[in-house]
Amino acid sequence: MKIATWNINGFRACFKKGLLDFLQKNSPELVCLQETKAHPDQLTKEQKKIYPFEYWSSCGTKKGYSGTLILSQKPALNISYGMGIKKFDWEGRILIFEHEKFVLLNIYFPNGALTQTRHLFKQEFLKRLPVFLEELKQKVKKELIIVGDYNVAYKEFDVHDPKTLKKTSGFLPEERKWFEDFLTKGYIDVYRHFYPNKKDVYTWWSLREKARANNKGWRIDHICLTPYLIPCVKSINILDKQLGSDHCPVLMEIDF
Repeated sequence: MKIATWNINGFRACFKKGLLDFLQKNSPELVCLQETKAHPDQLTKEQKKIYPFEYWSSCGTKKGYSGTLILSQKPALNISYGMGIKKFDWEGRILIFEHEKFVLLNIYFPNGALTQTRHLFKQEFLKRLPVFLEELKQKVKKELIIVGDYNVAYKEFDVHDPKTLKKTSGFLPEERKWFEDFLTKGYIDVYRHFYPNKKDVYTWWSLREKARANNKGWRIDHICLTPYLIPCVKSINILDKQLGSDHCPVLMEIDF
């Protein structure tokens, strides 16, 4: 089974600029997309039903903002939304897909860079999420796969210039510590598990100053999972040549 995660920075914008190309080349069984910036009723006929099953979580009353989507070849056993906290959930940031073997969470973590209010919003989201995940594990009694745009890079070589960026949202000391603590709670960063020292591999590049052409990026799009699933993972790749967004996809193959 192939599972992909990709912040597409707008479903409608990415639809012909890279999304269809990516799906045709890789044929993932499960595709987790973030920052869809769309509601299903905004799509054209061509943009609808590109996969047999599509599960949307769009921002409540604010069109063109946030949102997550899961495309699947097979139906979910169950779909749920959010973590039960309205101010986070209405932005469509968490979409939960239950499979017979695992529970998959597609998460678009908040960006804290715009204002102090959004910084605090993000920090509270980070604080609340591990509690919710632990409750979910106890409830479903299944292994978890948590994918998405985490908006956090935690190792120095996960950003192109750690010295300059240490005071920038997404690489702040408290955010890096949060990620390290998150991993100690029983989760594995799959890419770093297989490539612990690989450098200059990123998943997001600013649209400014030709950052992508110069590979001045950040690795902020992650696939994490509970340890029992690690022996099932056959491969994980960051597809940094795939265009269509300011992020690139991460693709994992897992065999149950």
